[in-house]
Amino acid sequence: MNKFVVLATLFASAMATADPSYSIAAYPAPAYPAPAPAYPAPAYPATMPAYEQPAYSKPAEEDYSPMPFDFAYEVKDDATYQDFSHKEASNGKVVTGSYRVALPDSRTQIVTYKADENGYVADVKYEGEAKYDEYKPAAYPAESAYPRPAYPAESAYPRPAYPAESAYPMPTYSEPSNPKPAYSEPSYPKPAY
Repeated sequence: MNKFVVLATLFASAMATADPSYSIAAYPAPAYPAPAPAYPAPAYPATMPAYEQPAYSKPAEEDYSPMPFDFAYEVKDDATYQDFSHKEASNGKVVTGSYRVALPDSRTQIVTYKADENGYVADVKYEGEAKYDEYKPAAYPAESAYPRPAYPAESAYPRPAYPAESAYPMPTYSEPSNPKPAYSEPSYPKPAY
């Protein structure tokens, strides 16, 4: 350990001293002219302008109490299979209504709803029974409209000819010449199970 400390101290002192055979180069510091500004300096006002507090008007909904209303419409167009209707009424506090839609599976969905200060409550019902068309796979022709391609029995090109044996001899490998390691038996006892 002492040898290591002495060796490390010698190495550190050798690294700390400068080599006397070389002098340190003395170069003058580079001098560059100051660049001219490409843009003028920004001019900010000394004081920020004082803005007045905005005055907001009262929303128009607060001026009027809820008005009662009642409307209804219905569409039934057999050519485009559209069949729906909507009816809604309000007394100014409670909105009630219903709408009905013909679904693609031949049922009619009827939604009756009520909306008041407690929230929106809907009751959904279905009239009729769902009917689905039976699956019919598309009919494909048994034979193609185009004739089957005809291939010649023999190729126009000759088959490649490969030599029976390779022109190069098979490589032979000799046993490695390095000696096999010799291990002695371990000196510790074998475990007993």
